[in-house]
Amino acid sequence: MSTFERYLTVWVAMCIIVGIGLGHLMPDVFHAIGAVEVAKVNLPVAVLIWLMIIPMLLKIDFTSLAQVGRHWRGIGVTLFINWAVKPFSMALLGWLFIGWLFRPYLPETQIDSYIAGLIILAAAPCTAMVFVWSNLTKGEPHFTLSQVALNDAIMVVAFAPIVALLLGLSAITVPWDTLILSVVLYIVLPVIVAQVLRRSTDAERMAGRLQPVSLVALLTTLVLLFGFQGEQIIAQPMVIALLAVPILIQVYFNSGLAYILNRVSGEEHCVAGPSALIGASNFFELAVAAAISLFGFTSGAALATVVGVLVEVPVMLSVVWIVNRSKNWYERGAAVRTNAVTIRKV
Repeated sequence: MSTFERYLTVWVAMCIIVGIGLGHLMPDVFHAIGAVEVAKVNLPVAVLIWLMIIPMLLKIDFTSLAQVGRHWRGIGVTLFINWAVKPFSMALLGWLFIGWLFRPYLPETQIDSYIAGLIILAAAPCTAMVFVWSNLTKGEPHFTLSQVALNDAIMVVAFAPIVALLLGLSAITVPWDTLILSVVLYIVLPVIVAQVLRRSTDAERMAGRLQPVSLVALLTTLVLLFGFQGEQIIAQPMVIALLAVPILIQVYFNSGLAYILNRVSGEEHCVAGPSALIGASNFFELAVAAAISLFGFTSGAALATVVGVLVEVPVMLSVVWIVNRSKNWYERGAAVRTNAVTIRKV
């Protein structure tokens, strides 16, 4: 790990401060950048995400994707966390903290809207940023790509029913254009570009050269995201802090549960890491768009999904740190050691 990567948490903290400060000092500039979007997908952020994930996709040889079947335990665990645990645990945490414990400190008229935003956030598993987290944990890239693709396919049919069930709505308008465009921008096109580059260049060498670009793009994305919300953060710090509590608990609960279930099942650490991260992170572009389309741009639901954006990167970096530091403990698990012996024999 390079010195730059070793102190990534410090750079992230600096980007958060810089982003909030610039967003407060130059709101018009960030409003202009934020307006460059198609179907609620911000195009400058999309370009930065390309720069983040293409170096990682360059490492993937699609002829080896058939091997991902041996990681069926990790796929099963991640699907269970994403679709059977996370939306429902967030609903419970939202009702507990926002609807009860913190209720006296929040605007009464926005309570239900805040809870709705948290539910919408949890019902959309992360897409693009997962490649960054997986790379930082030395995760199995074929597993990560396959898991993200599978989650995207499920999201098309499951997102609306789950949100409708938890919000108690008879119908929900899903921003399909945002969902489809995000999948194309963040998965399909980067994969195509990466595979074209693999066939025309030395992929490993290029990936190594582009790795610093990937990290700089991550930090630049942070400056933009926090700059977009700088005014709201400064105007409503208490509300944002209270909304962050159930989000933080949800991330650590779901990532920890996924990590432990993978260890109990005997899955390899290179799969358990990205499985935990995919299980805990959120597809904030879709969540923000859905909250705005359902409740309005200035609603509590929209603000709650934005808080998810604000806390996700530093929190996911902490999960990456935990996963990396606990590798020796993980691999001492009886099931993990048994599975490792079986794989070597095969």
